[in-house]
This record gives sequence, structure tokens and C-alpha cells, in this order.
Amino acid sequence: MRKIICLFIVSMMCLSLMACGKEQSYDPDYIDLTVMSGTMVYSEVLNMMNSPEEYEGKTVKMQGAFSYAEGTDRYYYACIIADATACCSQGIEFELAEERVFPDEYPEVGEQITVEGIFGTYYEDEYRYCTLTDAVMLK
Repeated sequence: MRKIICLFIVSMMCLSLMACGKEQSYDPDYIDLTVMSGTMVYSEVLNMMNSPEEYEGKTVKMQGAFSYAEGTDRYYYACIIADATACCSQGIEFELAEERVFPDEYPEVGEQITVEGIFGTYYEDEYRYCTLTDAVMLK
């Protein structure tokens, strides 16, 4: 009888451990850079810059330092990501879906932000640029 009770208890413990695990699904159209290591993030962003056509239309979530540049008739906002050794940086421009007043409703330069948007490209003069459109600033 003791063996049966011990076996039952062990079985229940094993089942409870299996129930705790989260099932993770893979979505090829959603790239969450916030869960990757520094080296992986830098590599993925570099791939985005070198082969943007492979990322067109995918949702990208990224975390980094806020930055901006003033253009002739508009501001360009970006999320800058440093590599694992913090020696090199890559950034992706973003365009928020919701209108905000700059600088009042934007973070300070260098402040950590999380942005999520649709990856795309556009041309300005003869240069192609990568951007996240319809972006939401999560933090």
C-alpha cells in the first residue's frame, strides 16, 4: 500500500511540474529583440540593415537608447542598440502611429525605450533607410 501511495505522490508531482511549463510558439513574422542576448540582437539588427527585404512587413520589438536627428522638414526618431561589448551601435528609425509633440512627449536622448512596429524601408534621395512604421513606444 505504501508503494502505491508513494508512486501516486511522485506521479502527481511530475504532472504538476509539466503543467507549470509555458508553451512557446514561434511566429516567423514577429521578431522580439528584447529577449535575445546582446550578441544576437546586434547580429539580427545587422542582418536587418544588410538584407531588409527579408524583414519587410514583420513586427519588430526592440529596446535601446532613444535618439533623434533633425531633418530639413521633420525629426527622425531612433532606437539605438549597443552590441554586447558596448563598442558598436546599430539603430533603427521609428515612426510612431500616434502623434506626439516633440520634445515634450518624447523621452530624453539616451533614455532606455522599448519600441514595437512594422519593419519597412523607404528611399530618401538615392539612399534606402530602414524604419519601424505604426510604432508604439512601450516604455
